[in-house]
Amino acid sequence: QVQLVESGGGLVQAGGSLRLSCAASRSTYIMDDMAWYRQFPDKSRELVARITSAGDTNYAESVKGRFTISRDNAKNMLYLQMNSLKPEDTAVYYCLADFYRATYWGQGTQVTVSS
Repeated sequence: QVQLVESGGGLVQAGGSLRLSCAASRSTYIMDDMAWYRQFPDKSRELVARITSAGDTNYAESVKGRFTISRDNAKNMLYLQMNSLKPEDTAVYYCLADFYRATYWGQGTQVTVSS
């Protein structure tokens, strides 16, 4: 079992930045891929960014060049640095971790970008 707790969401103006954090209850050294998903107000979901255990990353086209995913295995943390935020980035952001053939989700953190 893995518990994931996100933090760092909030209300920000367009063009601003936020840094989301995800604290894992177990060592992230032993986890496989970790990722950030988001759920939009219309309930649709999008994979925002993924990072492998080796540190390889990939991003949704909509966030490339603006968002950066990183993991700090020494602190059991996953991060999402979000810059140049747009109103269309408004969503609930979820942290995910793949571990022993199961996928674990956090409870989500709301990000609201005002125009």
